[in-house]
Amino acid sequence: MITNTLSKEAEIRLRTFFNHTIEPEQMAKALRQVNFILALGIMREDKTLQQEIIKLENSFYWLNELAEILNPYLDVE
Repeated sequence: MITNTLSKEAEIRLRTFFNHTIEPEQMAKALRQVNFILALGIMREDKTLQQEIIKLENSFYWLNELAEILNPYLDVE
């Protein structure tokens, strides 16, 4: 089992993100939606992806935002 803890900076960024950007429940919903849509898209040869493109775009955006908070990469010069 991994027992790494978040740095104080990452913890502050996460709190700020969930307090001012998106509710944790909305984030969890976005994660579930993208996983569901991608799985169905693969099983159905991307037919579902075309029907759910807006949800997929939104979920993709929030996943990238969370990734940048956890480990900034795109903002680092």
